[in-house]
Amino acid sequence: MDYFDAAIYGVIEGFTEFLPISSTGHLIIASEILEHADASAQKEEAINAYLIVIQGGAILAVGLIYRLQVWSMFLGLAGVNPRGRRLLINVIFAFLPAAFLGLLLDELIESYLFGLLPVAIALFLGGIFMGWAEKRKKAQENSTSLSTEKTLEDLTIGSSLLIGFLQCFAMWPGTSRSMMTIVGGYIVGLSRVHAAEFSFLLGLVTLTAAAGYKSMTKWKTMSEYLSLGPVLFGCVIAGVCAALSVFWLVGYLSRRGLGVFVIYRVILSLVIFGFYLIQ
Repeated sequence: MDYFDAAIYGVIEGFTEFLPISSTGHLIIASEILEHADASAQKEEAINAYLIVIQGGAILAVGLIYRLQVWSMFLGLAGVNPRGRRLLINVIFAFLPAAFLGLLLDELIESYLFGLLPVAIALFLGGIFMGWAEKRKKAQENSTSLSTEKTLEDLTIGSSLLIGFLQCFAMWPGTSRSMMTIVGGYIVGLSRVHAAEFSFLLGLVTLTAAAGYKSMTKWKTMSEYLSLGPVLFGCVIAGVCAALSVFWLVGYLSRRGLGVFVIYRVILSLVIFGFYLIQ
């Protein structure tokens, strides 16, 4: 992997990580295009691991954007900020289901679901599910006052666990962690913007854990087949693009819904299915 490949991965990761279209799915598609078909199994394993590690740049970007909320959670941990403590507890409970299942299913997922066809299936089914959630959200908004929608302070442990269980489905590449957690926020009654914000904060914990785990378990393989320079360069590019993506998404959701992402997911999945039929 050279700097050009790293830049491509970084742009894709950064712009798609927090959009409900699956960053890992897009990175797998890019990997199929950029890498040679005769790549060894070890090199393919190293690249698949990097597709998770590159999330480090996006993590740093969102941590800086939401530094006040992150700081409030640290103060809550120290016992001096009740709101921050409540938010931290909800984020932790939302993280636990994916933490347990991620450790249990990691090898199976990487062995059987890191391919174009599984990604296409997840993109399509996820798009249908997101379309249902968007229709449900609009119906709720039309029948009730926006002032009745919940904020992050209204979240309960039960609601956080539900969002966390939905996040587990995103371990299937192509599903989208962002999509499942935003939709989960919709289901428990959060406003569009607050659903996105909780998704971002939960992503900080989930992605940090996933990237850290891959770094520890696959570092030897990555260091053997991937140069450090391109790896770090891709992470930096991902961070810059993620910051732009987050700012845009929050503004977009405050005015519109998820419909455009539903259309995009379905079209992309059909393109991939068509590619398989042609082959």
